[in-house]
Amino acid sequence: MYPFVRLAKEFIVHRGAQDLPVLGAHVSHHRCWPQDLDVFVEMNNGRILTILDLGRTILAQRVGLLRALRRNRWGLTMAGASVRYRRRIRPFEKFRVISRCVGWDGRFFYLDQSIWVGDVCAAQALYRSAVTDRNGIVDPARVFEAAGFDDAPPMLPAWTQGWIDADATRPWPPELPDAL
Repeated sequence: MYPFVRLAKEFIVHRGAQDLPVLGAHVSHHRCWPQDLDVFVEMNNGRILTILDLGRTILAQRVGLLRALRRNRWGLTMAGASVRYRRRIRPFEKFRVISRCVGWDGRFFYLDQSIWVGDVCAAQALYRSAVTDRNGIVDPARVFEAAGFDDAPPMLPAWTQGWIDADATRPWPPELPDAL
């Protein structure tokens, strides 16, 4: 089940937080609760993705994106992700999530998120996200205009561009095994 209580907590905790620039970083603090665990008594990999979702939501609030989405009746969707898991998060451990936009192109926004336990990175994800309306993907330039941001997009980091390029070689729809 989606952690609506945690989402409400995040909105309450950050309701007075100052606005962020589009490329600013949002930091949130959490704890691994028993409902987050899998059979190996560590935070479930799916729950990690859900916790990252909370960070992206508050980041969108703080950069003014949620207001633009509501005003224009737009949606926000994920169009791809690459995740690294490097350290287990154990029951009751405190951790922080750092969420930031690293850039955009003509269709998508690219978001970098990481989870830190102390000074150790436990997980990191790169997301491709899109704003949508009933006709499909909304051009990021139009989204930024609605959010009051008019700077040119920054050059994407090499590791982000590398992921975009590699993902473009992946077949869609996926190839099915001959046995099917």
